[in-house]
Amino acid sequence: MKHLSDYNFFDPEVLVCPYEFYKLAQEEAPIMELPSPKTGAKLFLVTHYDLVIEILKDTRVFSSNFSTLLAGKEEHDPELQKISDQGWPQMNTLLTADPPEHERFRSLVNKAFTSSRINKMRDLIEQIVDELIDSFIDRGKCEFVSEFAVPLPLKVIAQQLGVPQADLPNFKQWSDAFIARLGQILSREQEIECAKDVVAFQHYFHDVMESRQKQPQDDLITDLIQAKVDGERSLDTAELLSIIQQILVAGNETLTSALAAGMLLLTNNKEQIPLVQTDISLLENFVEEVLRMESPTAGMWRVVTEDTKLRDVDLKAGSLVMLRFDAANRDSIKFIQGERFDVRRHNASNHLSFGHGIHFCLGAMLARKEMQIAYGRLLIRLKDIRLAQEGYQYLPNVLMRTLKHLYIEFDKAT
Repeated sequence: MKHLSDYNFFDPEVLVCPYEFYKLAQEEAPIMELPSPKTGAKLFLVTHYDLVIEILKDTRVFSSNFSTLLAGKEEHDPELQKISDQGWPQMNTLLTADPPEHERFRSLVNKAFTSSRINKMRDLIEQIVDELIDSFIDRGKCEFVSEFAVPLPLKVIAQQLGVPQADLPNFKQWSDAFIARLGQILSREQEIECAKDVVAFQHYFHDVMESRQKQPQDDLITDLIQAKVDGERSLDTAELLSIIQQILVAGNETLTSALAAGMLLLTNNKEQIPLVQTDISLLENFVEEVLRMESPTAGMWRVVTEDTKLRDVDLKAGSLVMLRFDAANRDSIKFIQGERFDVRRHNASNHLSFGHGIHFCLGAMLARKEMQIAYGRLLIRLKDIRLAQEGYQYLPNVLMRTLKHLYIEFDKAT
């Protein structure tokens, strides 16, 4: 039997399957002190649902300003700094902003994710979903991540941003680079490649922004260019790039992970499939249970702004706190038999996969809509869905719960 001390949370083998570690941590040390994998500095891992909520609510003591993690290691590495100097600085806008600045920037993006605007996207999403299914349904098998889970959200977000579908591979590469930086487990060589990707992203969208300034379009980038902070000033280039970066990542990485996780959960819990197929009213709760069981955003950082005490643990100003949404979402105190997948779970929607409080995910409504449409069509058009011999593989990442590949087989519904 393993003990908590036997685990290294940052070990790739633990990251791809952390749930036994979480169970022990919740029992023995729900606020667990760990050394940073990069610097050795002290950080605290928080795994209980109620504790995560408590921290997310207290934006004064637990700041979202962890922008140095997004910026990588430039200040300590001249080569990385030289690369980053070719682009624009990382600005605190949405993810890494605290009140009142956060509200100013969030209000500018809110209108892109209103219910009326998202409902207008239903036909587009259904069309993309069916086109993707058409591309593999006659084969009776597919690699679900690359053939469905990746392209669906990328195509939708490209439509919102008004950029060419032909550039989708670049968007995926850049988005992966942003996520990798946040994870804090990169080698120096990987840091260099990520820095290059960030600069490439910035120059690409700088050109798009210049084009929109000359010729406005009916898209999100034009909306942001024309927006006024506090009704007075326009966003500067660095602020615009920061917001677009976060929309790009949130709009595809998290949904790709959730879509793939849903399919894997179905193949491992086949008895749940007919429940949803025969009762379409369960579709929404199915989506919530997928998000609870396999939180695509597995964790998030906070920075302690002043000496404080959380339960019986002393936290010094400047300490880094890692909130584990994936652990909180299976906390047995909040979710009975939290490790069990149950599409009828009454409180599945209480998950923290979209965060909580002022930083609740702007794109949550769109993500839910895409998942509902996607699985509504998949469960109609495919039957006897099963895991193929090639199986699946998770990518080790501190902040994202992501499948690298997932091979499935199925029969075509008649």
